[in-house]
Amino acid sequence: MNSHNPLLGLIGVWKGDKGIDLAPKPIEDENNPYYEVLTFEPVDSNIENAEEQELTAVRYFQEVREIANDKISHSETGYWIWDKNEGSIMCTFSIPRGVSLVAGGSFTAVENTSITFNVDAGCDDKDWGIAQSPFMQKKAKTIAFKRSVKITGKTLSYQQETTVAIYDKTFAHHDSNELTKVS
Repeated sequence: MNSHNPLLGLIGVWKGDKGIDLAPKPIEDENNPYYEVLTFEPVDSNIENAEEQELTAVRYFQEVREIANDKISHSETGYWIWDKNEGSIMCTFSIPRGVSLVAGGSFTAVENTSITFNVDAGCDDKDWGIAQSPFMQKKAKTIAFKRSVKITGKTLSYQQETTVAIYDKTFAHHDSNELTKVS
């Protein structure tokens, strides 16, 4: 794995059908098995910010479908960004329910073996935040988010937890999957 540009291993198309979605519901929480396609493309230039920050980015699109009915249950568009000078990783994304976030963290590379990205954000975090529509704040407010992504060869696995205030309770919504690079 390349720690000189830790994002290189993400580039490509990944598919997986082992997804587990533990989601909140009003009466009984449910588990929705899913499959997905996750596509990463390089942003063609090094990004300079204020003439002092050097960034490298990949753009991604995620489409998740429930195995039971083939219905799209999640769509996400975003960027993974590496701050070369700080050695930090950022993940910014939006979902079409009126939620966007900027999560930050770090990566760990085991040369020629694997790389792991860990990011998190919180609604009260001064550095890594969550923006959401008034409807979402009232009905399904995202309080915190954390994601861990590990790439080993042609396998990408992730786990994420979104803490949501919904149905008059606070719920830790978990998603995980293992994907294979197909191109």
